[in-house]
Amino acid sequence: MLSIQGGAAIAKSLFPVLGPAGVTVMRVGLSAIILLAIFRPNLLSLTLRQWRAAAIYGATLGLMNLSFYYAILYIPLGLAVTLEFLGPLAVAVATSRRAADLIWAGLALLGIVLISPLGGNTPISPIGVALAAVAGALWGGYIIIGARMARHFSGTQGVSVGMICAAITVMLCAAPLGFSPSQITPHLLLFGLGVAILSSALPYSLEMIALRQLPRQLFSIMMSLEPAAAALLGWLILHESLSLTQWLAIVCVIGASVGATWQSRRTPDKHQEELLV
Repeated sequence: MLSIQGGAAIAKSLFPVLGPAGVTVMRVGLSAIILLAIFRPNLLSLTLRQWRAAAIYGATLGLMNLSFYYAILYIPLGLAVTLEFLGPLAVAVATSRRAADLIWAGLALLGIVLISPLGGNTPISPIGVALAAVAGALWGGYIIIGARMARHFSGTQGVSVGMICAAITVMLCAAPLGFSPSQITPHLLLFGLGVAILSSALPYSLEMIALRQLPRQLFSIMMSLEPAAAALLGWLILHESLSLTQWLAIVCVIGASVGATWQSRRTPDKHQEELLV
């Protein structure tokens, strides 16, 4: 979480030069190259079924990155990540049979309402809120698709193949959004490499491993701690200040995460285990 949000903070600092689309191209494209060099998947040996799974995973991943970067163009990093959590929260609630999880979901929902343009007195961009919500929906899809990807690929092979598909998706979207490869200079490429390692190559590899070890619901709940990391790094790196209401919203989401995680450990969800078989 610290890696991916630190990378996002650095990426936002590059927006004035490359724009969100250009930064996304560098992040995802360089991540694909890094993962190919490290894991060296045998692309010719992949079946049509594996390519189809990787294409769905990659398209979801690429569009999630693109919509999130456009969201933080309009709103602070911590708020965008908090709104983005709506996707994993929906996955957690949909795959649970515990009534108590609805209480924690309601607390997280309160936090989201406090962040929205209707909550609090601090103006916030509706466009940024909408884009963060889209990113959240795609993040929820990524969790479900990522768990299925682990069944089609061994080790971290699926991440590297999926990242190739993500890079293709992002490059196809970037040109209509005004990005040109000529904007990238060697100096910017160095920053892009750092963003790629921190925001994609390292965390997505770790997440794919985590998805094999943890129930999907627990994974989603634990990832809800990301708003705290994002708000902290947004403050430290980007000097983004939040209002008291917005901090309260983040506290609500973190409280929901702690409560749901505690409840999950006390009462193991057999239905969740059945879903993953």
